[in-house]
Amino acid sequence: MSRLDDRLLLANVSRRGLLKGLAGGSALLLAARWDLGLANEQAQFGAGAMPGGWVDNPNVFIHIDSDGVVTIVNNRAEMGQGIRTSLVMVAADELGADWDRVRVQQAEADQDKYGNQNTDGSRSMRHWYDPMRRAAAAARLMLEQAAADQWDVPVHEVRADIHKVVHTATGRELGFGELAKVARELDVPGRNDLVLKSDSELRFIGKESGLINGELTSAYPKAIDGEDIVTGKAVFGADVDLEGTLYAVVARPPVYGAKVKSVDDSEALDVTGVRKVVRIEGTGQPAAFNPLGGVAVVATNTWAAMQGRRALKIEWDTAPAGNNADYTSDAYREALEQAAQSPGKVIRQTGNVEAALEDADQRVSATYYMPHMAQAPMEPPVAVVVIKDGRAEAWAPIQNPRATREGIAGLLEMDLENVIVHQTLLGGGFGRKSKPDFVIEAAAVAKEFEGQPVKLQWSREDDIQHAYFHAVSVDHLEAGLDADGKATSWRHRTLSPSIASLFAPDPKHKGEFELGMGFNTMPFSIPAIRLENPPAPAHVRIGWFRSVYNLPHAWAIQSFAHEMAVAAGKDHRDYVLDLLGPDREVHNLTVGDGWNYGEDPDQYPIDVARMRRVIDRATEEAGWGRETGEGRGLGLAFHHSFVSYTAIVFDVEVSEAGELTIHRADIAFDCGPQANPERIRSQMEGACVMGIGIALQSEVTFEDGVAQQDNFDTYLLPRMPNAPKVVRVHLIDNPNDAMGGVGEPGLPPVAPALCNAIFAATGKRIRRLPVGNQLAG
Repeated sequence: MSRLDDRLLLANVSRRGLLKGLAGGSALLLAARWDLGLANEQAQFGAGAMPGGWVDNPNVFIHIDSDGVVTIVNNRAEMGQGIRTSLVMVAADELGADWDRVRVQQAEADQDKYGNQNTDGSRSMRHWYDPMRRAAAAARLMLEQAAADQWDVPVHEVRADIHKVVHTATGRELGFGELAKVARELDVPGRNDLVLKSDSELRFIGKESGLINGELTSAYPKAIDGEDIVTGKAVFGADVDLEGTLYAVVARPPVYGAKVKSVDDSEALDVTGVRKVVRIEGTGQPAAFNPLGGVAVVATNTWAAMQGRRALKIEWDTAPAGNNADYTSDAYREALEQAAQSPGKVIRQTGNVEAALEDADQRVSATYYMPHMAQAPMEPPVAVVVIKDGRAEAWAPIQNPRATREGIAGLLEMDLENVIVHQTLLGGGFGRKSKPDFVIEAAAVAKEFEGQPVKLQWSREDDIQHAYFHAVSVDHLEAGLDADGKATSWRHRTLSPSIASLFAPDPKHKGEFELGMGFNTMPFSIPAIRLENPPAPAHVRIGWFRSVYNLPHAWAIQSFAHEMAVAAGKDHRDYVLDLLGPDREVHNLTVGDGWNYGEDPDQYPIDVARMRRVIDRATEEAGWGRETGEGRGLGLAFHHSFVSYTAIVFDVEVSEAGELTIHRADIAFDCGPQANPERIRSQMEGACVMGIGIALQSEVTFEDGVAQQDNFDTYLLPRMPNAPKVVRVHLIDNPNDAMGGVGEPGLPPVAPALCNAIFAATGKRIRRLPVGNQLAG
């Protein structure tokens, strides 16, 4: 290694150093005990997703060395959400570790050892909070027992303090490091023997900064990677440089499913630094996580590789792409809007919608459109792979280590144990880096250079034009109102291509897990409801995008509820509270993966009272009902996703020229217990800004199967002038409910709340995203 040496020591504990410590026999080594606390994750991803009992599969998560340094393994991807700090903090707090003596080791890709490592679905904290606390509590009890044995006193007379164990009666104390060797010989306590710390004993969990005696203080630890990131020492995927690395870029088919017909690489090979041109075979459709295919240019530096790619003369064969080569966004939208006028596959039905609509005193209808979007993380995809002596080793910013490891093994026809995957920090993810096609692509090139590392770099243009795009969506809704404006019927048709089209022949209908993201789980109390899903074929790679199908479902439902309130002449907040009906828990709107991203409906019902609380809190904090003046208005939206509850109110102003100013955003959020409130706030703030970009600017369009946007001058993201002048996050502490997700639930209600506020300010109804120049004139 060259540049990596120092930074790896700063950012991580090396695996070699950890094993060396174990060999010395001076460390306490502890595994989390696997039990029903992780049953949801195992049920969703299959029995192979989670390890068995800890005795058979001793997954190491906590290590205390003789010098007292505590190393805690993090098995989830760090992509800006702070999980390397938050999850380690949970274990450190329960253990009683001094934060300055805590280190983090990033787990390699090994699901048999570390459990499911796929970081998506806002599951990291809610699925690992309890196991990590229990592992730390077991370690603490073992340290206390070791001290009690050494002092020959009952264990109830000793207690763990900060990084030491104290004999209460005599004041004797021993440090964690002094006890580690003895403690590691003890039996790991069973779950029934564990006693977790009370809230009053916790130093970090649930705490955040505040003013004490007029001074800002922090009750939670500094971010593990914070200083390294701001000083440039942190190791992201693009920072990995091994000795003798070659650099590659790829020319990919412009149309999904197309292949190389012919290539003239003579001019590319004449570029100084270019070493070789390599053909990559694509897998066609469905592509899953495999490379799209194309032509790689390999050189001694990235710039030379890019210049070589520019010099290639490629003729593409679009015949294998089928009608993808005719895919044009405007025509597709019109086709979906027309299809939305006809009945589709019935997903849920209560009462007689047709009769209720016929008898209604007033009917309301609207069609909403959300375009394709690219995840566009600030760090484009990149991977380093070296293949030598029948083994492959990869370094990459990935959300899904298991799929990465299996994909490389499958491509190279290797046994899984011969593939090592190192997970670096991610410069953003948003779901893009849960699809490891770029790492498998790097392996396809590296196999041409035995023993020599190959870094394959995507450009921003590559990233946007060859993304796993967020699904385009058309949603058509109709409602019947009685003479008092009360809803008597609701019909919703949703049309989007399915992510399932990545893995099997295109089903043309959304799957259960996609329909369960705010569509089938819509909790309004209306006598007659009919939910339908007409077909929508896929013509590009459709993939996870932050909040996934919750985005179009919330956009349509929350916008339409506002239209119903306006038609009824009612206050929007009062109207939607009436739509929600009486306080109750909803358990059985759907089953299987269609419920809350695969969660157990008994553990995670939709609690209408909790939804009401976030609506009440957001509107109260925003001063709902106050006079705003001409050209200014408030807009509300709310949503339940990833088993958390979010409501947001925007205060916006629109000038006569159509210039939008967002004065304030008030966000109320309930995720149940809060492990790290500071990170929750930051996730809500980030979701607010990202959602504003989705509402106002972000769109990928296609003509003849080719993405028309290729960089941030055409694929627009929010800038500082687009952000609210003030964002206020109001956390609702709810420690007695099951823990919900954080990274994704803040996003879905942003766009509808913003557009509802625009209507309140101007009377202009937005039904097609992005808003763009619809406010002008």
